[in-house]
Amino acid sequence: MAVTTYIGVVLLAFVGLLYNYVRIPNSLPRQIPSVPIYISLMGLFSDMGQNEIYDKWLRAKLQKYGAIKIWFAGRWNILITRPEYLSDFLKHEEVYAKAGSQKKIPWSVIASLVGDNIINSHGEDWKLYTSVMKPGLQKKNFDTSPILYKSRRFVDLLLQAQRGLPEPNGVLVNPLIQRFAIATMAESFLDIDFGCLENPGMRIEELQSIIKRTIFKPLYFNFPALDKYPYIFRSRARAFTIMKEFEDLLYHLIRNRPRKLERNEPVKPEDELVVHMLERALEEGRIDDTQFRANLKIVFLTAHENTQQLLNSTFWQLGSDQSIQDKLRAEVLATGVTDPTRDILEQMPYLTSLVCELLHVYPPVSQLINRVTLAPVTLGEKLNLPKGTWVGWNAPGVHSDPAAWGPTAREFIPERWGDEPDEILAKARRETVRGRYIAFNAYNRKCLGQAYAMLEMIMALFELVRRVK
Repeated sequence: MAVTTYIGVVLLAFVGLLYNYVRIPNSLPRQIPSVPIYISLMGLFSDMGQNEIYDKWLRAKLQKYGAIKIWFAGRWNILITRPEYLSDFLKHEEVYAKAGSQKKIPWSVIASLVGDNIINSHGEDWKLYTSVMKPGLQKKNFDTSPILYKSRRFVDLLLQAQRGLPEPNGVLVNPLIQRFAIATMAESFLDIDFGCLENPGMRIEELQSIIKRTIFKPLYFNFPALDKYPYIFRSRARAFTIMKEFEDLLYHLIRNRPRKLERNEPVKPEDELVVHMLERALEEGRIDDTQFRANLKIVFLTAHENTQQLLNSTFWQLGSDQSIQDKLRAEVLATGVTDPTRDILEQMPYLTSLVCELLHVYPPVSQLINRVTLAPVTLGEKLNLPKGTWVGWNAPGVHSDPAAWGPTAREFIPERWGDEPDEILAKARRETVRGRYIAFNAYNRKCLGQAYAMLEMIMALFELVRRVK
């Protein structure tokens, strides 16, 4: 009897603690609905894709209320899609402060991966990282020859992989896309050729596939407290080991890269890349080794992952609708060139509108909850949020809302952006400011690599449709 009573008390205490952990705080706004916790865990017991989950359980609520309460990273957050909420939220970084995993869940596997960096930092740290890295991320004179060369090798390898395959068998493109994205990123930002495009199996590239499989596990993503106990959850111990291996390998390769060791004179200021700026800041003592490593990793990760995601979507869209690639191919061939310059590429209206629409329908970063209120605030003059509330957005939800984009919001229509490159890019800027187009974030925390990402995509697409159908 005593044992039974003891077990009952323990179970009751556990249930009480669990309820207190997962209950919705009374301080969060009550006029918006919440999504059951099990929806955030669908990946554990369902093979439904994120789009299916969004359509079934989130879309109707978000289109009606513009915001919901959702469980993520061990707490209840506010997820928004209404443009006026987004515009207010993104405009006021002094209240809705950037704060990534290193602040939210500093003990976690993902925090050990990304650290404190230019993307998720706030205040003086962010100003410091920006002062060091911004000139390299927003270069006006990016050398496009490495991007063009890697794009050509990418298409060569696609054709090589397809040769000899019986029809209708196709090529699994994602592994090759990942290698291409890493290769172009490394040339443009890190002053190194990892050799991974032409040589599958390079450890630095292999680790990216391992990291993606390790990080995006619904159980640990939603209950990151489990990462505190790697001695119990052995898979988390392995995860920490993998993150450390990646960091140390990247650091070693960059600090001992051949181009650096063989260089006999300093890099000219106009030729400096992000890595040169980070190394100089480290040598001058403006940043420490931990900050150097974190920013090195975030450049590597974000500058290849977003391109990888978007190129995968590109293959799907162009393969699904031949008329789109036919129209693009006609524009490409009409230039009469095989070595396009940046000026030529940026004067191609359909190519420009196509990339804008790819970002509209298939935003590479689909959801991000990485801002926290520094004081009580009223979001969009409607939702009262207490200090310490985590807020984020869902890009596909924003981009596919008929209230913002009309009845064709979910259709793929490059023509919606306009007929001339200047007109197209002006529309993209307007929709960004209005909170309706957040492919590159907005306001003072917009993606510093936006121009480079567009350049890389249009150059890769030019070469792809010029040679492949």
